[in-house]
Amino acid sequence: MQIVNSMRFVNFCFPEASLEKKSEYITYYGADVLVMGDDWEGKFDMFREICEVVYLPRTPSISTTKLIEVISNT
Repeated sequence: MQIVNSMRFVNFCFPEASLEKKSEYITYYGADVLVMGDDWEGKFDMFREICEVVYLPRTPSISTTKLIEVISNT
């Protein structure tokens, strides 16, 4: 989050503790854009009424889950 928040075009990046509360987070923080990996494509389109929804292509051969496992085991 520090890296994303440091980008000049990002006003504020906030943590998400629950997928079920995504609408509440968007509304509470006044988010303009919801950005998700394209493996979620179409699953968050219902939020287009309250913000822009963008699905970014995933980086081939990179798995966040595997990275977390490697970091946790060191």
